[in-house]
Amino acid sequence: MPAGNSPECALLATVETRPDSAFAQAVLEGLAQDPPAIPARWFYDEEGSRIFEAITDLPEYYPTRTEIGILRAAMPEIAAAVGRDRAVVDYGAGALAKTPLLLRGIAPALYAPVDISGAHLRANAEALQEDFPALPIFPVEADFTRAFDLPDEVGKHPRLGFFPGSTIGNLVPSSAVDLLRSFKQTLGTGALLLIGMDRVKAPERLVAAYDDAAGVTASFNLNLLHRINRELGGDIPVDAFAHEARWNAPMSRIEMHLVARRDLSFAVEGRTFRFAQGYSIHTENSHKYTAESARLLLLAGGWTPFKEWTDPAGDFALLLARADPERMAP
Repeated sequence: MPAGNSPECALLATVETRPDSAFAQAVLEGLAQDPPAIPARWFYDEEGSRIFEAITDLPEYYPTRTEIGILRAAMPEIAAAVGRDRAVVDYGAGALAKTPLLLRGIAPALYAPVDISGAHLRANAEALQEDFPALPIFPVEADFTRAFDLPDEVGKHPRLGFFPGSTIGNLVPSSAVDLLRSFKQTLGTGALLLIGMDRVKAPERLVAAYDDAAGVTASFNLNLLHRINRELGGDIPVDAFAHEARWNAPMSRIEMHLVARRDLSFAVEGRTFRFAQGYSIHTENSHKYTAESARLLLLAGGWTPFKEWTDPAGDFALLLARADPERMAP
Protein backbone atom coordinates (compact mmCIF):
# COMPACT_ATOMS: atom_id res chain seq x y z
CA MET A 1 0.00 0.00 0.00
CA PRO A 2 2.77 4.18 0.48
CA ALA A 3 6.74 9.70 -0.35
CA GLY A 4 9.87 11.44 0.10
CA ASN A 5 12.05 13.93 1.98
CA SER A 6 15.47 16.00 0.19
CA PRO A 7 -0.80 -28.84 9.03
CA GLU A 8 -1.16 -32.78 8.69
CA CYS A 9 -4.95 -33.10 9.10
CA ALA A 10 -4.45 -31.87 12.68
CA LEU A 11 -2.78 -28.47 12.70
CA LEU A 12 0.92 -28.81 13.48
CA ALA A 13 2.94 -26.50 15.69
CA THR A 14 4.07 -23.33 13.98
CA VAL A 15 7.68 -23.06 12.90
CA GLU A 16 8.96 -19.81 14.47
CA THR A 17 11.91 -17.56 13.74
CA ARG A 18 11.37 -14.81 16.41
CA PRO A 19 11.17 -11.50 14.52
CA ASP A 20 11.31 -9.29 17.69
CA SER A 21 14.98 -8.33 17.51
CA ALA A 22 14.72 -7.83 13.75
CA PHE A 23 11.82 -5.40 14.30
CA ALA A 24 13.85 -3.37 16.78
CA GLN A 25 16.83 -3.28 14.43
CA ALA A 26 14.70 -2.24 11.46
CA VAL A 27 13.03 0.59 13.43
CA LEU A 28 16.21 1.97 15.00
CA GLU A 29 18.17 1.83 11.75
CA GLY A 30 15.23 3.17 9.77
CA LEU A 31 14.62 6.17 12.02
CA ALA A 32 18.34 7.02 11.92
CA GLN A 33 18.39 7.10 8.09
CA ASP A 34 18.18 10.29 6.08
CA PRO A 35 15.41 10.30 5.06
CA PRO A 36 13.87 8.01 7.71
CA ALA A 37 12.21 4.84 6.40
CA ILE A 38 10.84 1.66 7.97
CA PRO A 39 10.10 -1.41 5.77
CA ALA A 40 6.42 -2.02 5.10
CA ARG A 41 6.55 -5.62 6.33
CA TRP A 42 6.49 -4.30 9.91
CA PHE A 43 2.93 -3.03 9.45
CA TYR A 44 1.64 -6.54 10.04
CA ASP A 45 1.30 -7.19 13.73
CA GLU A 46 -2.08 -8.62 14.74
CA GLU A 47 -3.79 -5.22 14.70
CA GLY A 48 -2.12 -4.18 11.46
CA SER A 49 -3.21 -7.40 9.79
CA ARG A 50 -6.78 -6.82 11.03
CA ILE A 51 -6.83 -3.26 9.68
CA PHE A 52 -5.42 -4.37 6.33
CA GLU A 53 -8.23 -6.90 5.99
CA ALA A 54 -10.64 -3.97 6.44
CA ILE A 55 -8.78 -1.99 3.77
CA THR A 56 -9.36 -4.76 1.24
CA ASP A 57 -13.13 -4.17 1.53
CA LEU A 58 -12.96 -0.41 0.90
CA PRO A 59 -14.60 0.90 -2.28
CA GLU A 60 -11.41 2.78 -3.26
CA TYR A 61 -9.14 -0.24 -2.81
CA TYR A 62 -9.56 -2.20 -6.05
CA PRO A 63 -6.58 -4.68 -5.96
CA THR A 64 -8.09 -7.36 -3.72
CA ARG A 65 -11.48 -7.70 -5.35
CA THR A 66 -9.91 -7.47 -8.81
CA GLU A 67 -7.40 -10.22 -8.05
CA ILE A 68 -10.14 -12.40 -6.57
CA GLY A 69 -12.14 -11.94 -9.76
CA ILE A 70 -9.14 -13.03 -11.84
CA LEU A 71 -8.60 -16.10 -9.66
CA ARG A 72 -12.23 -17.15 -10.01
CA ALA A 73 -12.36 -16.62 -13.76
CA ALA A 74 -8.95 -18.13 -14.55
CA MET A 75 -8.85 -20.99 -12.04
CA PRO A 76 -9.54 -23.77 -14.59
CA GLU A 77 -6.60 -22.52 -16.69
CA ILE A 78 -4.42 -22.02 -13.61
CA ALA A 79 -5.18 -25.54 -12.40
CA ALA A 80 -4.36 -27.01 -15.80
CA ALA A 81 -1.03 -25.14 -15.91
CA VAL A 82 -0.05 -25.95 -12.30
CA GLY A 83 -1.21 -29.55 -12.01
CA ARG A 84 -2.23 -31.43 -8.86
CA ASP A 85 -0.41 -32.59 -5.74
CA ARG A 86 1.94 -29.64 -5.37
CA ALA A 87 3.12 -28.23 -2.06
CA VAL A 88 1.78 -24.67 -1.93
CA VAL A 89 4.08 -22.21 -0.14
CA ASP A 90 2.00 -19.09 0.50
CA TYR A 91 4.24 -16.07 1.12
CA GLY A 92 2.64 -13.49 3.39
CA ALA A 93 -0.34 -15.73 3.97
CA GLY A 94 -3.40 -14.04 5.38
CA ALA A 95 -5.89 -13.46 2.56
CA LEU A 96 -8.62 -15.96 3.35
CA ALA A 97 -10.65 -14.73 0.39
CA LYS A 98 -7.94 -15.80 -2.12
CA THR A 99 -6.27 -18.89 -0.69
CA PRO A 100 -9.36 -21.14 -0.64
CA LEU A 101 -9.94 -20.41 -4.32
CA LEU A 102 -6.45 -21.69 -5.11
CA LEU A 103 -6.62 -24.69 -2.80
CA ARG A 104 -9.97 -25.84 -4.17
CA GLY A 105 -8.83 -25.28 -7.72
CA ILE A 106 -5.53 -27.16 -7.72
CA ALA A 107 -5.99 -29.86 -5.01
CA PRO A 108 -2.50 -29.51 -3.47
CA ALA A 109 -0.66 -32.17 -1.49
CA LEU A 110 -0.05 -29.74 1.40
CA TYR A 111 -0.18 -26.07 2.28
CA ALA A 112 2.59 -24.09 4.03
CA PRO A 113 1.55 -20.50 4.80
CA VAL A 114 4.42 -18.16 5.71
CA ASP A 115 3.78 -14.93 7.61
CA ILE A 116 5.57 -12.64 10.05
CA SER A 117 2.48 -12.13 12.24
CA GLY A 118 2.25 -15.33 14.27
CA ALA A 119 -1.16 -14.76 15.85
CA HIS A 120 -2.74 -13.81 12.52
CA LEU A 121 -1.00 -16.74 10.79
CA ARG A 122 -2.27 -19.28 13.32
CA ALA A 123 -5.82 -17.92 13.30
CA ASN A 124 -6.01 -18.11 9.51
CA ALA A 125 -4.42 -21.57 9.42
CA GLU A 126 -6.97 -22.84 11.92
CA ALA A 127 -9.82 -21.36 9.89
CA LEU A 128 -8.49 -22.97 6.71
CA GLN A 129 -8.10 -26.32 8.47
CA GLU A 130 -11.82 -26.28 9.25
CA ASP A 131 -12.62 -25.72 5.57
CA PHE A 132 -10.01 -28.24 4.36
CA PRO A 133 -9.92 -30.93 7.07
CA ALA A 134 -7.99 -33.43 4.92
CA LEU A 135 -5.31 -30.98 3.83
CA PRO A 136 -1.99 -31.07 5.74
CA ILE A 137 -1.25 -27.49 6.83
CA PHE A 138 2.14 -26.44 8.18
CA PRO A 139 2.24 -22.74 9.24
CA VAL A 140 5.65 -21.08 9.22
CA GLU A 141 6.10 -17.93 11.30
CA ALA A 142 8.91 -16.13 9.53
CA ASP A 143 10.01 -12.96 7.79
CA PHE A 144 10.06 -14.29 4.24
CA THR A 145 12.43 -11.52 3.15
CA ARG A 146 15.11 -13.35 5.16
CA ALA A 147 16.31 -16.95 4.98
CA PHE A 148 14.05 -19.48 6.68
CA ASP A 149 13.47 -23.22 6.60
CA LEU A 150 10.40 -24.86 5.11
CA PRO A 151 8.87 -27.86 6.90
CA ASP A 152 10.56 -31.13 5.96
CA GLU A 153 7.31 -32.43 4.47
CA VAL A 154 7.43 -29.83 1.70
CA GLY A 155 10.54 -31.47 0.28
CA LYS A 156 8.60 -34.50 -0.91
CA HIS A 157 6.51 -32.63 -3.45
CA PRO A 158 6.83 -30.31 -6.47
CA ARG A 159 6.34 -26.77 -5.26
CA LEU A 160 4.16 -23.80 -6.09
CA GLY A 161 4.93 -20.44 -4.54
CA PHE A 162 1.87 -18.22 -4.10
CA PHE A 163 2.55 -14.49 -3.75
CA PRO A 164 -0.72 -12.61 -4.36
CA GLY A 165 -1.73 -9.06 -3.61
CA SER A 166 1.08 -7.26 -5.46
CA THR A 167 3.21 -7.47 -2.30
CA ILE A 168 6.23 -7.57 -4.60
CA GLY A 169 5.43 -3.93 -5.32
CA ASN A 170 6.38 -2.95 -1.76
CA LEU A 171 10.03 -3.50 -2.66
CA VAL A 172 12.32 -1.31 -4.73
CA PRO A 173 13.33 -3.14 -7.93
CA SER A 174 16.72 -4.34 -6.70
CA SER A 175 15.18 -5.74 -3.51
CA ALA A 176 12.32 -7.28 -5.48
CA VAL A 177 14.85 -9.10 -7.68
CA ASP A 178 16.70 -10.31 -4.58
CA LEU A 179 13.44 -11.60 -3.08
CA LEU A 180 12.48 -13.43 -6.26
CA ARG A 181 15.93 -15.05 -6.33
CA SER A 182 15.45 -16.05 -2.69
CA PHE A 183 12.09 -17.63 -3.58
CA LYS A 184 13.80 -19.57 -6.35
CA GLN A 185 16.50 -20.80 -3.98
CA THR A 186 13.91 -21.89 -1.40
CA LEU A 187 11.48 -23.49 -3.83
CA GLY A 188 14.07 -25.00 -6.16
CA THR A 189 14.56 -25.39 -9.89
CA GLY A 190 11.39 -26.54 -11.59
CA ALA A 191 9.11 -24.87 -9.04
CA LEU A 192 6.30 -22.57 -10.14
CA LEU A 193 5.38 -19.14 -8.81
CA LEU A 194 1.91 -17.59 -9.06
CA ILE A 195 2.36 -13.88 -8.35
CA GLY A 196 0.10 -10.84 -8.36
CA MET A 197 1.23 -7.49 -9.81
CA ASP A 198 -0.72 -4.24 -9.89
CA ARG A 199 -0.78 -2.33 -13.17
CA VAL A 200 0.00 1.34 -13.82
CA LYS A 201 -3.15 3.47 -14.00
CA ALA A 202 -4.41 7.03 -13.43
CA PRO A 203 -2.54 8.67 -10.50
CA GLU A 204 -5.72 10.05 -8.91
CA ARG A 205 -7.19 6.56 -8.75
CA LEU A 206 -4.01 5.17 -7.23
CA VAL A 207 -3.77 7.87 -4.57
CA ALA A 208 -7.41 7.35 -3.59
CA ALA A 209 -6.76 3.63 -3.11
CA TYR A 210 -4.06 4.45 -0.54
CA ASP A 211 -5.77 7.41 1.14
CA ASP A 212 -9.40 6.34 1.50
CA ALA A 213 -12.16 8.74 2.56
CA ALA A 214 -12.93 6.78 5.73
CA GLY A 215 -9.35 7.02 7.02
CA VAL A 216 -8.82 3.28 7.36
CA THR A 217 -5.49 3.37 5.53
CA ALA A 218 -4.40 6.25 7.75
CA SER A 219 -5.13 4.07 10.80
CA PHE A 220 -3.12 1.26 9.22
CA ASN A 221 -0.13 3.54 8.68
CA LEU A 222 -0.32 5.10 12.16
CA ASN A 223 -0.62 1.67 13.77
CA LEU A 224 3.07 1.20 13.01
CA LEU A 225 3.82 3.94 15.54
CA HIS A 226 1.51 2.35 18.09
CA ARG A 227 3.35 -0.94 17.58
CA ILE A 228 6.72 0.74 18.13
CA ASN A 229 5.47 2.30 21.35
CA ARG A 230 4.01 -0.97 22.59
CA GLU A 231 6.76 -3.40 21.64
CA LEU A 232 9.89 -1.23 21.75
CA GLY A 233 9.12 1.05 24.67
CA GLY A 234 8.66 4.09 22.46
CA ASP A 235 7.02 7.34 23.51
CA ILE A 236 6.11 8.56 20.02
CA PRO A 237 3.23 11.09 20.10
CA VAL A 238 1.16 9.33 17.46
CA ASP A 239 -1.26 12.24 17.07
CA ALA A 240 1.70 14.42 16.01
CA PHE A 241 1.97 12.47 12.74
CA ALA A 242 -0.32 12.48 9.71
CA HIS A 243 -0.79 9.86 7.02
CA GLU A 244 0.05 10.90 3.47
CA ALA A 245 -0.06 9.02 0.14
CA ARG A 246 1.82 10.35 -2.91
CA TRP A 247 2.34 9.26 -6.52
CA ASN A 248 6.01 9.15 -7.53
CA ALA A 249 5.80 9.18 -11.32
CA PRO A 250 9.52 8.65 -12.13
CA MET A 251 9.57 5.54 -9.91
CA SER A 252 6.09 4.40 -10.99
CA ARG A 253 4.96 3.92 -7.41
CA ILE A 254 2.61 5.09 -4.69
CA GLU A 255 4.43 6.03 -1.49
CA MET A 256 3.04 6.24 2.05
CA HIS A 257 4.54 8.54 4.67
CA LEU A 258 3.96 9.56 8.26
CA VAL A 259 4.50 13.31 8.27
CA ALA A 260 5.33 15.29 11.43
CA ARG A 261 2.65 17.92 12.11
CA ARG A 262 5.05 19.90 14.32
CA ASP A 263 8.61 19.89 15.61
CA LEU A 264 8.96 17.00 18.03
CA SER A 265 11.28 14.51 19.70
CA PHE A 266 10.69 10.99 20.96
CA ALA A 267 12.59 7.98 22.20
CA VAL A 268 12.63 4.33 21.09
CA GLU A 269 14.57 1.78 23.13
CA GLY A 270 16.40 4.64 24.86
CA ARG A 271 17.48 6.40 21.64
CA THR A 272 16.18 9.91 20.98
CA PHE A 273 15.01 11.06 17.55
CA ARG A 274 14.10 14.63 16.53
CA PHE A 275 11.79 15.56 13.68
CA ALA A 276 11.11 19.00 12.24
CA GLN A 277 7.59 19.86 11.14
CA GLY A 278 6.95 18.41 7.68
CA TYR A 279 9.66 15.74 7.95
CA SER A 280 8.38 12.24 7.31
CA ILE A 281 8.95 8.56 7.89
CA HIS A 282 8.68 6.70 4.57
CA THR A 283 6.67 3.60 5.46
CA GLU A 284 5.69 1.96 2.19
CA ASN A 285 6.20 1.80 -1.54
CA SER A 286 3.70 0.20 -3.87
CA HIS A 287 5.25 -0.10 -7.32
CA LYS A 288 2.97 -0.45 -10.32
CA TYR A 289 3.98 -2.38 -13.43
CA THR A 290 3.33 -2.46 -17.12
CA ALA A 291 3.04 -5.87 -18.79
CA GLU A 292 6.62 -5.52 -20.01
CA SER A 293 8.15 -4.34 -16.71
CA ALA A 294 6.42 -7.17 -14.82
CA ARG A 295 7.94 -9.79 -17.11
CA LEU A 296 11.38 -8.17 -16.97
CA LEU A 297 11.28 -8.15 -13.16
CA LEU A 298 10.48 -11.87 -13.04
CA LEU A 299 13.21 -12.70 -15.54
CA ALA A 300 15.75 -10.68 -13.55
CA GLY A 301 14.73 -12.67 -10.46
CA GLY A 302 15.36 -16.02 -12.16
CA TRP A 303 11.74 -16.84 -13.09
CA THR A 304 10.46 -17.39 -16.63
CA PRO A 305 6.86 -16.15 -16.98
CA PHE A 306 4.78 -18.34 -19.28
CA LYS A 307 1.14 -17.56 -18.41
CA GLU A 308 -0.65 -14.31 -17.56
CA TRP A 309 -4.21 -13.47 -16.59
CA THR A 310 -5.80 -10.01 -16.18
CA ASP A 311 -9.21 -8.53 -15.49
CA PRO A 312 -11.18 -7.05 -18.42
CA ALA A 313 -10.00 -3.51 -17.58
CA GLY A 314 -6.36 -4.57 -17.29
CA ASP A 315 -6.07 -3.15 -13.76
CA PHE A 316 -4.25 -6.13 -12.25
CA ALA A 317 -2.37 -9.22 -13.42
CA LEU A 318 -1.61 -12.71 -12.15
CA LEU A 319 1.51 -14.25 -13.68
CA LEU A 320 2.66 -17.85 -13.56
CA ALA A 321 6.41 -18.34 -13.84
CA ARG A 322 8.82 -21.28 -13.73
CA ALA A 323 12.18 -21.53 -11.99
CA ASP A 324 14.28 -22.68 -14.91
CA PRO A 325 17.93 -23.76 -14.50
CA GLU A 326 20.42 -20.93 -14.67
CA ARG A 327 21.78 -20.39 -18.15
CA MET A 328 25.53 -20.55 -18.50
CA ALA A 329 27.18 -17.62 -20.27
CA PRO A 330 28.51 -18.59 -23.72
